Amino acid sequence: MRALIVTCMRNEAPFLLEWIAYHKLIGFTDFLVYSNDCEDGTDLMLDRLAENGVLTHERNRAGGKKSVQWRALSRACHHPLTAKADWIYGSDVDEFLCIHAGAGHLDDLFAACPEAPGFAIPWRMFGNGGVVKFEDTPITEQFTRAAPDALLWPWRAVQFKSLYRNDGRYNRLGVHRPKLKEGESHGVWVDGNGQPLAETPGTVVPTPLPRYALAQINHYALGSMEGFLVKVARGKPNHSNDAIDLAYWSDRNFCDVEDSTILRHSAALAQAVEALRNDPEIDRLHQEGVAWRHKRIAALMQDSDSFYLFSRLMQMPATQVLSHAHQHQLFKGLMQVRRLQIARKNNEDQVDN
Repeated sequence: MRALIVTCMRNEAPFLLEWIAYHKLIGFTDFLVYSNDCEDGTDLMLDRLAENGVLTHERNRAGGKKSVQWRALSRACHHPLTAKADWIYGSDVDEFLCIHAGAGHLDDLFAACPEAPGFAIPWRMFGNGGVVKFEDTPITEQFTRAAPDALLWPWRAVQFKSLYRNDGRYNRLGVHRPKLKEGESHGVWVDGNGQPLAETPGTVVPTPLPRYALAQINHYALGSMEGFLVKVARGKPNHSNDAIDLAYWSDRNFCDVEDSTILRHSAALAQAVEALRNDPEIDRLHQEGVAWRHKRIAALMQDSDSFYLFSRLMQMPATQVLSHAHQHQLFKGLMQVRRLQIARKNNEDQVDN
């Protein structure tokens, strides 16, 4: 069985080895990585890992009508690795697939739902937990405070990413879900509990119930406060005009429960990372990437806007989990707002025509 991860990276050198080693450890066989505009040596590290047979690296570029992420996904559709894959999974470097079934490997996940054509695996937000300094230590060990099992608001808490069979029914990869060929159906996917997922065109499963019994995606979207400044300066890969700001922080800084499930892989993961760093060139590039990030943080702390943002992060408590009633109210209100927006746009289009 060949299981492929497709991802995009820019200036992720300090986090690359942990992410690659972890997902290889749980059973992924192939990695197709697109890099763009790297300043910290991420692209050079990827080149070296490709030389060592660890992954496949393709250089991407920003610009044009499509975002850099969508350009990469379009190219990935036609890549030989995609054609050979039995399973495909799209992920970012701040997302770690945490499987609760069995020993926490892909084989355990597939054995739990052997007939499933796809898994809609929900995000679980892992908050900052009061970590101020950027440090070169494993992300999975630094951040263990997370959102509760059941969370409906903010709406991104009920988004998912897809792990699916490469069975010919899709014509494009997607950020959250692949795009079907005309006339095709997703079939009966399963959710994070391993339960059948209703056919839906969206990328959310709006349930107020616990949803991580089978698997979850540990989403370390914030990291340290210092590191967050670098993320803000970089911007989003898929929505380059959307700001990463205090609203982004507030929507993701959930620290309500301790979730250390992923740490059962820590010993094996440490050995796997060490094995990658046994290559002197990889080790050098990793250290240079860490040094670049420290230097970048120091520069940003001399910028007025970044400094004020950092000070506000220091002052902000973890995001409050609202009552279930208020979560329902806000989610329902958002859906109403979106329906009105669609109706207005349709009316405007009719007037223009």
